[in-house]
Amino acid sequence: MKKFEISADSTCDFYCDEIKSSGIFVTPLDFVVTKNNEIVERTDNFASQEEYEKYYEMLKNGYNAKTSILNVQKHIDLFYGMAKKGVKKALHISLGYGLSHTLDNATRAIEEVKKDFPTIHYEAIESNSATIGEGFLVKAAIKMRDEGKTLEEAVKKLEEIKHFTQHFILANDLKFLARGGRISQLSANVGSLLQIKPIIEFDKGGKLQVVRKEIGLKKAMNSILNDFSKFSLNKEFPYIAIVHTGAEALAKEFQDMFKNKYGIEPEVRIMGPIIGAHVGPSAIAYAFVSNEERPY
Repeated sequence: MKKFEISADSTCDFYCDEIKSSGIFVTPLDFVVTKNNEIVERTDNFASQEEYEKYYEMLKNGYNAKTSILNVQKHIDLFYGMAKKGVKKALHISLGYGLSHTLDNATRAIEEVKKDFPTIHYEAIESNSATIGEGFLVKAAIKMRDEGKTLEEAVKKLEEIKHFTQHFILANDLKFLARGGRISQLSANVGSLLQIKPIIEFDKGGKLQVVRKEIGLKKAMNSILNDFSKFSLNKEFPYIAIVHTGAEALAKEFQDMFKNKYGIEPEVRIMGPIIGAHVGPSAIAYAFVSNEERPY
């Protein structure tokens, strides 16, 4: 018997069928896609691979995507709906605090919903991550829920393993990193001319950091591939996946490289539009839960 339910924001990048099959509650973020005078309002609830691919094609063709924080009211709607369905205990997993203070809005919303449903016990934690890294915490929570773990046990474990989730991101279009303030516009312009590829990781505080730069795509791919040898997969939560932003062929090439070197074939997934808006199109990344803490 389940002792708690699970909710998250859509930056955990679960596909719509996975949300349904795993029985979790997910509230989607909104975003806006613009080009010249064209403005398209969207919601992060894509129902097909084609929607993801079309979105990244738009970014490649000069469209800009602007995202915003998941506000208090969106969280209230989520938790109020859960409470009305009889959910007494729940674990909510939010986008990492190093990227957004979404957790604060979730916490405020829980207190508001408690005014009408005083017996609920909802715990909100931040993932110290995003996209598939955040998704791994949701996946771990589902595993513990299905094993009959208590809410308190799940919170304690997730607060631990979130610091053991490693990410290696290889961005391809530097203007998106410049727009988000990760690198300067001058660095983006020079880097594009010289084919410089920044390697990005989440640090211990959950912030994205450019940890080094490589010249050329192949060298950069080999560089992040070699990074895996510094770690070992967590035995309890041996999750690993490759994610891309409209670069499936490149992601599958990296998958083959990974399998040939380590004998492991990570799943290939497509990144959701929210974090993808900041990383930019044609990027690849991989993440996994390790036995070692983040190095930076």
